[in-house]
Amino acid sequence: MCFSATASFIAGASLSALGVATVKKAQRKAEVPFAMIPLLFGVQQFIEGMLWLSFRFDAPLLNVTMTYAFTLFSHVLWPIFVPLSIGLVETVAWRKKVISAFQIIGITVGLYLLYLIVRFPVTSEVDEHIVYVLPHFYKVPVMALYLAATCVVSFFSSHKLINVFGVLALLLFMVAYWFYTVAFFSVWCFFAAILSAVIYLHFRLGKQRTPGLMPSRA
Repeated sequence: MCFSATASFIAGASLSALGVATVKKAQRKAEVPFAMIPLLFGVQQFIEGMLWLSFRFDAPLLNVTMTYAFTLFSHVLWPIFVPLSIGLVETVAWRKKVISAFQIIGITVGLYLLYLIVRFPVTSEVDEHIVYVLPHFYKVPVMALYLAATCVVSFFSSHKLINVFGVLALLLFMVAYWFYTVAFFSVWCFFAAILSAVIYLHFRLGKQRTPGLMPSRA
């Protein structure tokens, strides 16, 4: 969470607790990765909380470690993990094939960004919010493929609340980018924490196989 260390740690604890509750609702091993997303959001918020502390106490080693840890979450983990977890939950054959295409996109984008993170320095600074300085990410094609892997893939799920997850993720991304252009990645991750409630509801409501955004065919 981009606003303070305290807010980040509170969010991290809350999301971790929600994540544990969500994982317990999973009934199949294939559902566990998707159920883990709130827990992973919680870990990411703890990382940013530690990053805030690195600025407060002038701890350069902690700053570098947490900056790279957060960036690996935001740039590498999510484009790979989100389509993979949605694909594991899906049971409709043609939808699984479409989602597998997004999995390939996610792996490609994630590995490309991993290469750039390793190849070029990544830094963070405070300008009211935490700003991550990695200009290579802001290229339009990379951004478009990233959004496809993390948001658009959800549109092809046969589960209504997973559709909602994708729509909200995309809308929150646009809101964060519009109002917080420089620090939008950190702010978007805060907004994305809202998505954890949608994932919990998906499992809490019995994971009813409600029709998705597109007509379901076997």
